[in-house]
Amino acid sequence: MYKKIINILLCIFTFNVVLCQQTKVKDVPVIQLKKAISTITIDADLNEEAWKHANLAKDFVQQFPFDTSLAKTKTEVKILYDDYYLYISAVCYDTLPGEFIVQSLKRDFAPKVNDAFCIYIDPFNDLTNGFAFCISPHGVQSEGLLQYGGGMGINYTWDNKWLSEVKIFDRYWIAEIAIPFKTLRYNKQLQTWRINFARTDLKRNELSVWSPVPRNFNASSLAFTGLLIWDEPIKKSVTNISLIPYLINTYTENYQPQNNYLNKPNAGLDAKVGIGPGLNLDLTINPDFAQVEVDRQVTNLSRFSLFFPERRNFFIENSDIFERFGFRQIRPFFSRRIGLINGNNIPIIAGARLSGKLNRKWRIGVMNMQTEKKAEFNVDAENFTAAAALYQLKGRSNIAAIFVNKQTFEKDKINFNNFNRVAGLDWNIASMDGKINGKIFYHHAFLNKKADDNFAHASWLMYEDPQWTLMWNHEYVGRNYDAQVGFVPRVDNYNPVLDTIIKKSYWRFEPMITRKFYPNSKIINNHGPNFYLSEYRNGQFNLTERYASASYRINYQNTAHTEFTFAYNNILLFFDTDITFSGNKLLPAGYYQYNNIKIAHTSNQRKKFNYSLYADYGNYYIGKKTTYQADVNYRLQPWGIFSISVQNNILSMPDDYKDVNLWLIAPGIDLSFTKNLFFTTFLQYNTQINNTNINTRIQWRFKPMSDLFIVYTENYNSQNISVKNRAVAIKLVWWFNL
Repeated sequence: MYKKIINILLCIFTFNVVLCQQTKVKDVPVIQLKKAISTITIDADLNEEAWKHANLAKDFVQQFPFDTSLAKTKTEVKILYDDYYLYISAVCYDTLPGEFIVQSLKRDFAPKVNDAFCIYIDPFNDLTNGFAFCISPHGVQSEGLLQYGGGMGINYTWDNKWLSEVKIFDRYWIAEIAIPFKTLRYNKQLQTWRINFARTDLKRNELSVWSPVPRNFNASSLAFTGLLIWDEPIKKSVTNISLIPYLINTYTENYQPQNNYLNKPNAGLDAKVGIGPGLNLDLTINPDFAQVEVDRQVTNLSRFSLFFPERRNFFIENSDIFERFGFRQIRPFFSRRIGLINGNNIPIIAGARLSGKLNRKWRIGVMNMQTEKKAEFNVDAENFTAAAALYQLKGRSNIAAIFVNKQTFEKDKINFNNFNRVAGLDWNIASMDGKINGKIFYHHAFLNKKADDNFAHASWLMYEDPQWTLMWNHEYVGRNYDAQVGFVPRVDNYNPVLDTIIKKSYWRFEPMITRKFYPNSKIINNHGPNFYLSEYRNGQFNLTERYASASYRINYQNTAHTEFTFAYNNILLFFDTDITFSGNKLLPAGYYQYNNIKIAHTSNQRKKFNYSLYADYGNYYIGKKTTYQADVNYRLQPWGIFSISVQNNILSMPDDYKDVNLWLIAPGIDLSFTKNLFFTTFLQYNTQINNTNINTRIQWRFKPMSDLFIVYTENYNSQNISVKNRAVAIKLVWWFNL
């Protein structure tokens, strides 16, 4: 087995070297960066002498709806620097009448659905990681991390300080931006950075970029950035220490199963310390991981656990160093395993995390956290350690290694017999032109008992150009691959008869092919078919599940799209199972085959009133299933979004089983009174878990990155509307720069 794995790795290495040597990209635009000769005030006036001597980036090209012509909307950008800031100014011409298209005044908007000017920066010139800064015509800021080469978009959960100002004039608006060097991570001796500028003009329905990006890629893709040439290296190191204390008080009333009341004040401290310009040290003492933004509920008919993304700020910066290992359903590390057990908070005493770039070739991450014992949840005190290192190969590919350790403590002493460890190696493949991406990995679990079949391996390769997308994926997970600090849901199979978890090995094979056609049409941008197969087999290579689909998607010029799908399912139930997950009679174990058809349509998202509709009809094991879903939004620009999401799953079963009607209804209101004062409220009515949740939040950003939150939540029994619990939390977060 190991000999085979070594041979596979050697083949991938040979392929990767050839790929990096042979794949070339066309010439990219270049801008020379000059040092400011006068003080710059961020006021959007651009009347300083320094701006008159700055070099100009102009002649943007379209990225959508086409990628072969100059932009119709004109944008002119200048860029300067001094010892403390990187300065960018943009003159964004606006020749069409009508108001700007914006979602709200809330921070971290998505530029695809907002008029905006964006900057994508790769300070290490590695085409792999970077930063995004966007500004709307109303002066709203949005920043995020560019991970995995930027091809998957922007991670908006990262927040940091930067300065900006916007002024609107007749037929144009001006944005002036100052990004502190302490906000960025960079190599101060490197004189060439990667950069791109993007402009979203939704009135004209145009996305334009300075450095051309093919329309099948995200505009944020770092593979297509231009060059930013410094006139001299950054010589001055700036102190980069931030202290972020918090105070919180939570009052809770519980009514089921019995009445009790709890008032819980708490306080803690986070710190961010820049170790040189490329590394960041995060420290935390008694962190508060209360969710001021709760998880949105979903209806789960999948038989396996669902994945919810990390929202806690401590884990965000450089999170991809740890999270990029494995696949979405085979993760050796998942930060929500720390401090959370089945949705319940486990107190964390303290933690530290060092992450970032050592140089262009090496990127590292080391983290350690200690949790308290929580007897009510039968959880001992635990220590979590994760260490990862990535080495950049020639081009955009890298090889990465990870080690994860969970160690249990009993009575303040290490229990050497209770641990869980995983070590792994990933090879991430990316061509210079972005057309080829892939991965191969091998992960091994070290358990506190002797066990075989305790490893996982997989390979993934995808080719993408404007016309074709071809993908191949294989996975193997052994039954004893136990990654307790990870997320590997399919190994655990619940036996409802014995009320126990049975671990099973599995193989997965997942090919896909997509073809796009681009007609000469004012209505349709592109259209084409997709063929997809996802097949699971057990350790003996017997079929356990097969999903095959053929679909056809139409993408319209106005950003709407429609998709039709025919799907075939063949599923082996390992155990007698309630396939409605609603207290129904158990369906006997065995193979079940059924088909269904789906149709989905999303309207023009630029309109104030927009919607998404989805319908799914067909067989379901021995019954029928009909699913309807509608997501409706209405904007009162720029201050309000009113929305409702409705999903209904109707399971029609034979006479021996009861029919099931599952509803998930979630109306919401999102108000932006100013750029610093926000009100959000939503309701979640979920009949599958018999719960109705009301969540209301007021957020006041009284200074940059410093917030006051007031959160009120209630949970009710959906059947008789009896109250389960209610709580109010007041949280103050204050960001100090030293």
